[in-house]
Amino acid sequence: MRNQPKYNFFKNTSYALKGLIDLIKTETSFKIELIITLILLPVIIFIDATLTNKALLFISLMGMLLAEAINSAIERVVDLVTLEHHHMAGRAKDVGSTIVFISIFIFIITWAIILIDTF
Repeated sequence: MRNQPKYNFFKNTSYALKGLIDLIKTETSFKIELIITLILLPVIIFIDATLTNKALLFISLMGMLLAEAINSAIERVVDLVTLEHHHMAGRAKDVGSTIVFISIFIFIITWAIILIDTF
């Protein structure tokens, strides 16, 4: 096992923020989903729903952002390995897109069910 540097919360947090800023600067889909999230966060706060339902709404929003970040990471690693068209590279990118698709589906269904139930 190789020597790993000592854990540093602030340094690790700075890496996460650096990644978040990079996503915001370079990924249009992430920006769109972040705007949707920022618009819907006040809805979660002010909607007359149970705490559990509010948590589900929040988790579905965060899941969408998480999926987009994972997809971006997959695409960047694949592009780093090869810029040539290769069927395996395409399959990896397709899986990343599927992750985003499923997260958006979960987001829409969760919000629809809870909003219909609430109103």
